[in-house]
Amino acid sequence: MTMSTNDIVLIIVSGGDIASTNQADFLLEKFAWKPIDRVEGLEAYSHQNIRMWIHPGGVLHEDDLDLRWEEATGERVVEAIFPSRHSAKSGNPSLTLHPIGVPQLDFDEVAPFGGKSGNSPPPSPRLATWWRAMGGLVSGSIIESEFDLSLEVTHHGPWINVPSLFVEVGSTEKTWGHKGAAEILANLIAQGLGMNGGEELGKWDSKLNSGETVVVTLGGGHYAPRANKLGSIEGLWIGHMLATYALPFNKPESTGEQPTGNWKNSINSAINSTKQAFPNGNVVCSMDKKAFKGWQRQAIREHLATINIPLLNTKALVELSNK
Repeated sequence: MTMSTNDIVLIIVSGGDIASTNQADFLLEKFAWKPIDRVEGLEAYSHQNIRMWIHPGGVLHEDDLDLRWEEATGERVVEAIFPSRHSAKSGNPSLTLHPIGVPQLDFDEVAPFGGKSGNSPPPSPRLATWWRAMGGLVSGSIIESEFDLSLEVTHHGPWINVPSLFVEVGSTEKTWGHKGAAEILANLIAQGLGMNGGEELGKWDSKLNSGETVVVTLGGGHYAPRANKLGSIEGLWIGHMLATYALPFNKPESTGEQPTGNWKNSINSAINSTKQAFPNGNVVCSMDKKAFKGWQRQAIREHLATINIPLLNTKALVELSNK
């Protein structure tokens, strides 16, 4: 992506979330940010081509933050990073990364955790590269034995029109405020955005990266086991990741009929927005076969063939990554 002088990366901080504010505090302390005029009455900072916008509460229902920033400042947001906390019933300490969207919901359904029902914003091209970098930052650190690392599948809001990524500390109050974890993730954001003076990580260029393989994963649990594995392979990019629950099927009553449900729209939304995030990329799908029944797998295969999206296994993807 070629950026103009008015193009910026927006870090959106949730002021009521200690995992978010801790990451922001480390970034503010480490670099020479300048306070700028308040945006929508809210605190904001500038460093290089990066802006930080502090919202007093949560942001899951704060839609179109990119357009709102541009309207207020004249600067075009080209991507958004959301430092955040992660909640899980397991309570396991974790560091996670994930794209956002609720493509499995009916278009007229109220999204309980934000987002535009039936839609998914563009995923951040940085996802796989930052996933690999996060492992490197945690390895040998003081939190290595305390925290699990994982990608998460596409879920929740807000709606935004540009590639975005949630960077999270999980999973309960006991660890949300963990400063060592927050510092690791702040370092990941800084390194990933080139704030240390080095090369940015995971920046997609439609010319330089033209034809490279971008994977949309289908099926599996919330912690994206297939994507975790594929994202660790150099040369592969990861787009949206759809859990089994994000592909809702209704079994057809008669043989030969297509199953109903929102599974097809969910796939279409994930693929289309991934194409938007990776212009000129070779977008393919990878499916967790064990996550689906035979008739579901067949329906997915037939639909992907109809829209000309290859469905590849891990071996084929590894071969593509080596080209």
